[in-house]
Amino acid sequence: MTLAELIDMLLLQLASELSHPRGIAALAAGTVAAILIVVSAFVKTIIPLRWLAVGGNIGFMVYGAVHPSWMVFALHVTLLPVNLFRAVEMVRLTRRVRRSAASGDQSGVWLRPYMRQRKHRAGSILFRKGDLADHLYLLADGQIEFVEAGIMIEPGRIFGEIAFFAPDRRRTGTARCVTPCTVLRIDETTFKQLYFQNPDFGFEVVRLIASRLTEDITRLQGQIGAPDLGPPPREDSRPPAATS
Repeated sequence: MTLAELIDMLLLQLASELSHPRGIAALAAGTVAAILIVVSAFVKTIIPLRWLAVGGNIGFMVYGAVHPSWMVFALHVTLLPVNLFRAVEMVRLTRRVRRSAASGDQSGVWLRPYMRQRKHRAGSILFRKGDLADHLYLLADGQIEFVEAGIMIEPGRIFGEIAFFAPDRRRTGTARCVTPCTVLRIDETTFKQLYFQNPDFGFEVVRLIASRLTEDITRLQGQIGAPDLGPPPREDSRPPAATS
């Protein structure tokens, strides 16, 4: 079959499809779905990408049901709930992050749905100074001490996030359970996926790290003590007059 014959055959098939309302509806749905899929290839953030995928799934489902093409219909019926679930999941995360940022909450509650729970006995070591940072933690119950700094972590506090972004990705202290603890944790892979896929999540993490660094600086300044520079000079002060 030559190219000209193939084109003629496609044109005849198109004319046949456009000759009745069902064919027009199928082609319209398929065209819209194809456009949405093409547009999604240029989207950089995950939420618009998921919603475009949902629209594409619905369009191809209509096309597959009306045309009919049951393989196309079955494929997109399978993909639709997956894309819909992921889209809703990211929208919920974005809302939690924005509420947290608006209220100044640093507890990391927006991370809970993506974390796994583990219980630890008193005296257990979560990580030691110099260990590779492979998890971020949230203390749900109990008390944890950073041994080298003598700092106690109370329930509802997220910790271990700074080492994720350190140049060598090494822990700067040892975390020890003072009492029996319930700790939630998220692995590095999941954390980075959320960070790069959701701009609001990434912004909240940066804000959290900046807040922790500010707290550390304030604490160190309090331990060292501000130097006594004496009273500030008066604006109208003049040098003493020369005496003979």
